[in-house]
Amino acid sequence: MAPRSAEVSRKTKETEISVSVHVDGTGRSEMATGVGFFDHMLDQLSRHSLIDMKVSARGDLHIDDHHTVEDCGIAIGQALSKALGDRRGIMRYASIDLAMDETLTRAAIDVSGRPFLVWNVAFSAPKIGTFDTELVREFFQALAQNAGITLHVTNHYGANNHHIAETCFKAVARALRMALESDPRQPDAVPSTKGSLKG
Repeated sequence: MAPRSAEVSRKTKETEISVSVHVDGTGRSEMATGVGFFDHMLDQLSRHSLIDMKVSARGDLHIDDHHTVEDCGIAIGQALSKALGDRRGIMRYASIDLAMDETLTRAAIDVSGRPFLVWNVAFSAPKIGTFDTELVREFFQALAQNAGITLHVTNHYGANNHHIAETCFKAVARALRMALESDPRQPDAVPSTKGSLKG
């Protein structure tokens, strides 16, 4: 399998973002988005997917965190799609139930080229510290749309909102890790009867 790495830069009137990813990494991360809780979640995404990831963002945080979080999702998704190329040799599908203390969350992924998000996660408070909990969904919506993946996330139960958010990121990370692994039985094949996973 060829090296799967990519860099993406994105600049708008609201944000300026640069992202680099190395899919076959060790989970090294450098996050500097200006949003502390979000950096913590992106560290989890990188660490548990084993995707080396560097994200640098400057956004209009004087307004709120929305544009920065969503645009990071866009840029990370674009970088992943670029790094994966024609998606040849990948396992494609994966799912996991991930536990953290009192919380259990499932993530299921199809690296299909057809973006779709099914989100069954509810938070009991509008914020985790200063971070808007609704932005967790916004991030994954942007990631799925731009990476070209079908993503289902379901929180089965949980009491602590930090844990609920963190299990979403960790579960998606672990599912990504499994779905993007090389399939030893068909390392040179695109795993689709269509012959394409580019949407």
